[in-house]
Amino acid sequence: MDQSLSIGEFARLTHLPVKTLRHYHQVGVLVPASVDPATGYRRYDADQVGSAHLARRLRALSMPLPEVRAVLATRDEGSRNRAILDYLERMERDLDRTRAAVSSLRSLLEGPAHPLAIEHRDVSAQASLARRATVDKADIAEWCAATYPLLDEVVAAQGLTASGPGGALYDRTFFEQSRGEVVAFVPVATTPAAGRGLVPFEVPAARLAIAVHPGPFDDLDRTYGSLGTAVAAAGLRAAGPIREHYLISPAESADPRDWRTEVCWPIAG
Repeated sequence: MDQSLSIGEFARLTHLPVKTLRHYHQVGVLVPASVDPATGYRRYDADQVGSAHLARRLRALSMPLPEVRAVLATRDEGSRNRAILDYLERMERDLDRTRAAVSSLRSLLEGPAHPLAIEHRDVSAQASLARRATVDKADIAEWCAATYPLLDEVVAAQGLTASGPGGALYDRTFFEQSRGEVVAFVPVATTPAAGRGLVPFEVPAARLAIAVHPGPFDDLDRTYGSLGTAVAAAGLRAAGPIREHYLISPAESADPRDWRTEVCWPIAG
């Protein structure tokens, strides 16, 4: 007695429409157990129901069909589960980015709670331990996440004490071309030694217009926009890299709402 399932029966068992099952056959995601050479009728084995259920859920999470095909073709359960978990982690990261973007857009629509406070400050040259690199803007979060713990570790290993919050200088091409030199630094009281890809660096003296940005880095553009506009309107623009000081950084708090960043714009006069 034939125990196989017609495509209609299989559709009812799996909640996958016949049209979808035909497409999955065409692209090699879910191949029927047999196809009648005369009629073209597809028949499925009952043990394919589990694979169909898995394919349906993976597609509901927008997994591309080539990845679904690879998952279903993997016979080793451990390898298959790792592939699925890797995809779920990617989805969770995407979801975090979506939540952050939604929050940022809501904040933009609501407008600032208070006018931006701007301070003018003269800063002296400052000895520091630094890491210099040309960084793609898309990679800056990952680069900073690796750089600042290393800076803190080497500062401590040299018996030095940070004399202020960590910061960074951003070359203009970083913003204009989405790739440019970044100098991440931790200020110290005495000149440090080089090592592990880090170098002594003197943060240059400057006159700066400074505004404190509260919250996630995703919204930094708003503080940049307000501060830069105010500087331009006052005719105070000067050459030099923009710098940031991380007063409360991810190292101090895992909650982005707690972060505080000084945005420092070089000014003349």
